[in-house]
Amino acid sequence: MRAGQHVLVYGASGAVGTAAVQLAVRLGTRVTAVCSARNADLVTSLGASAVIDYTTERIGDRGDHYDVILDAVGKHKSAAWLRGSTAVLAPGGVIVPVDDGTPRFDRDDLLAVSDAAASGALSAVIDRVFPLDEIVDAHRYVDLGHKRGNVVVSVP
Repeated sequence: MRAGQHVLVYGASGAVGTAAVQLAVRLGTRVTAVCSARNADLVTSLGASAVIDYTTERIGDRGDHYDVILDAVGKHKSAAWLRGSTAVLAPGGVIVPVDDGTPRFDRDDLLAVSDAAASGALSAVIDRVFPLDEIVDAHRYVDLGHKRGNVVVSVP
């Protein structure tokens, strides 16, 4: 990602998505977030300039094209999703799934993330905190698929 690009973050309200929105904004991109309407305020507070409610709208409905489509939730495994995403990809654009070993980070990337966190430009979104003895409940909650940001398990 680089300044001036239009980036679509699919799964923008999850753990990876909330970080991706913040980092993309920090890089100077224009971010469109895909999430449910319930999470629209969250992702706009993180810097997204537009929100697509996946429950009522498809990513191609607005006629926009994206330089980078970041799949933060594994949707690229669906042939229909992949066809729809390819249709809105700008010439030379890329689809980046985060659950197949990409993107890969080098030392400079990790230092940039560390700097963003230290400066306050990147902050963790915490949905809930569970004590270690409730780890089964934490997993059940995450498995529901509707958490916002991260779920933390505290270890005494």
